Amino acid sequence: MFIVYLVLFLLGFYLFGLAFAIDSDPSGYIFVAGILSVSLAVALLIHLPSAADRAKR
Repeated sequence: MFIVYLVLFLLGFYLFGLAFAIDSDPSGYIFVAGILSVSLAVALLIHLPSAADRAKR
């Protein structure tokens, strides 16, 4: 599962850079996609291990 977190996190940073590198109209959407990708990676990293612990009880 760590690989999924890492890929989402790095993809988000790639999208941040891509949004500033292009000069077209959807750069704002690309930047927001980067924010959402990093946020999802951090949320999954925090939430899923605790959910697995609760399922064992």
